[in-house]
Amino acid sequence: MSTDQVVGANWIQGLGTEGGPENPIWTMGKKYNVTNTYSNYSSILTYNETGAVDFTDLLDEFEDAYAIVEQNAGYVVTENLQDSSVRAGFSLAGWKPKKNMAAQAVEWWEWDWETAYEPEQSGLAAGIWGYNATFYQFSEANNFVVDQRGFNAFVIGEANTFLKKNDSRLLLDTTVTDIKYSSDGVTVYNADGSCVSAAYAICTFSVGVLQNDAVTFEPELPDWKQDAIENFQMGTYTKIFMQFNETFWDTDTQFFLYADPEKRGYYPVWQSLDAEGFIPGSGIIFATVVHTESYRIEAQTVEETTAELMSVLRNMFPDKEIPEPTDVMYPRWSLQPWAYGSYSNWPVGTTLEKHQNLRANVDRLWFAGEANSAEYFGFLHGAWFEGRDVGQRIAGLVGKVCTNADAEGNATDGCGAMRSYEVLHGTTAYDEYDLENGIMVSPFAVYADE
Repeated sequence: MSTDQVVGANWIQGLGTEGGPENPIWTMGKKYNVTNTYSNYSSILTYNETGAVDFTDLLDEFEDAYAIVEQNAGYVVTENLQDSSVRAGFSLAGWKPKKNMAAQAVEWWEWDWETAYEPEQSGLAAGIWGYNATFYQFSEANNFVVDQRGFNAFVIGEANTFLKKNDSRLLLDTTVTDIKYSSDGVTVYNADGSCVSAAYAICTFSVGVLQNDAVTFEPELPDWKQDAIENFQMGTYTKIFMQFNETFWDTDTQFFLYADPEKRGYYPVWQSLDAEGFIPGSGIIFATVVHTESYRIEAQTVEETTAELMSVLRNMFPDKEIPEPTDVMYPRWSLQPWAYGSYSNWPVGTTLEKHQNLRANVDRLWFAGEANSAEYFGFLHGAWFEGRDVGQRIAGLVGKVCTNADAEGNATDGCGAMRSYEVLHGTTAYDEYDLENGIMVSPFAVYADE
């Protein structure tokens, strides 16, 4: 690519309102002059395999149904009702796309594109409150970062306030292999033979890394912790950049939504970077896929992916002579041993208490990251809030004043070790597995000799 592209997180989501709370990522983005542009989701054209076709009316239909879904999810929380999948929530609100591939594309645009998972696999209550906590608390605005320094420009800027050049405290290109922890401290062992010992340590590995056993813990993490890790989801979000010598798409339009006739989520969303406020003159357009399509595409060659992309583009623009791209580039997040995905999603069946076990420390080993945020999982600011919380708790434990405290400096619930649950019970007692509830035999009894 003739310009640098952000292959990871691209948006500052939910900026803030005047007189209200401000997203800390937006605050730091402004501080370090991170170049970004407002994402106008009304700037959209829709397509299917025959070319341009207007099905934007379905966007309004979805929004009407989604308002009902939000209300029902609120009842689940306030009335302590059993949770369900987002798919069930959509269906109960009257949104049933079935074989209508235009409706499937709209649903992907509205749900999968944000969560990197299908509605069938996403928990209803958390899925809705996770959206509300960001976009209703801060604002509904999303700004797309195009800074040629990279989105991490603000991270580097902050690091420069307390780290010197080549600071020995910062170990780059160092792979952690083992972590030994106890009630006395933590020692981290690295692939190069080095190790670091400390009174406390904060583990910010992604859920994907933890689920793939990329690091060995000694002793093994307790069952309640492992169960919480394995029950959460790591989504994969893959942006595929294409560069052309000429543009054949409308550069005044930000988004292009494609409804494939056979497969849901097949290169559905395209974005132009060759526009004012982005990277004009770049000749770049990119498509986004998630979850199983990410796995499939990240496992195949660039040449195979390019052929599929070109086929879709020629469906979308049948009256255009589309040249071969000069470059195609995309990351392979699901295959990276230090990531194994992009960001987390709250699955069906995970309770608030089980998620708390994902957050909770084990002895002096602490955990942080976006997945640990009950409110902002999946968002960059979720990592910020969790990192701040854990840092403040540890500050209190090492003898500093815990800033999660009241005006007199007394520790509050936000100081000290985190709550955890060694045993989480379900909603059905064993004696309720009876004939009245449709169970004729004991489901785990042995009735005959092997």
